[in-house]
Amino acid sequence: MAVQGIRGIVEAAIQRASQATGVDFGFLMKTAGRESSFNPRAQASTSSAAGLFQFVDQTWLSTLKQHGSKHGYARYADLITKGSDGRYRVDGGEARRAVMDLKLDPHAASLMAGELTADHAAYLTGRVGRSPTSGELYVAHFLGPAGSAKLIKAAESQPGASAASLFPDAARANRSIFYRDGQSKTVGEVYANLTRSGGGQPAMGPRATEPDPVDGGFIQYASTRRTVREREQDALVAMILRGSQPADQAGVGSRLTGSLFTSEMLKMLSDGREG
Repeated sequence: MAVQGIRGIVEAAIQRASQATGVDFGFLMKTAGRESSFNPRAQASTSSAAGLFQFVDQTWLSTLKQHGSKHGYARYADLITKGSDGRYRVDGGEARRAVMDLKLDPHAASLMAGELTADHAAYLTGRVGRSPTSGELYVAHFLGPAGSAKLIKAAESQPGASAASLFPDAARANRSIFYRDGQSKTVGEVYANLTRSGGGQPAMGPRATEPDPVDGGFIQYASTRRTVREREQDALVAMILRGSQPADQAGVGSRLTGSLFTSEMLKMLSDGREG
């Protein structure tokens, strides 16, 4: 597919995610451009980060588990469990691949990026007493929401303090951001540098509550198609799960797990949304 065609698909996916989650379209576009250069299949070489918004595995699993159902991804969310150690996992190799491959879907990735940003915005609003700017939400992406709240408050109360002293772990991992010529930058400098790329405008708006009249026909069509796809996915997920179990007396489990047909079903499960 031509680059321009891919960019059009990405922009459409981000636009719909913006409408669905209330996150500013421009913010999501800047984030996708910065994270992956708008490549839905981008893969990091040093971590599990992948896709349009470079979700690492644990963030992807937790976000999809929490928000997937409201966007038609309940079949995937149901495959995700949270262990006693607090980590999220998917049992069964084939099922895990299907869930992780969804990171490479621009529609799913954009929706989950919007939901994660909305979660960060709600957290920061509660911590700092106002709506965060786009730049401050980028800080949440970089330092985590708790780190972002800490930096915002420090920038207001002690802008001349050493940023490396307040964020030693982040400073060790990102020396160019926290140090200049071997000297720690101030909190004010780090705040200004990190928020500059995101900008000072609000990143959150209202979520879509009613279909746009212009999109009404598409939404009705899409809803019908989603119902059909969900029925298909119900059957596919059930077969995946059966394939992950020990073989029964007839050996059905082992035959499913090892079959090429299972791979085809997973491809349908991962790609069927495009139909």
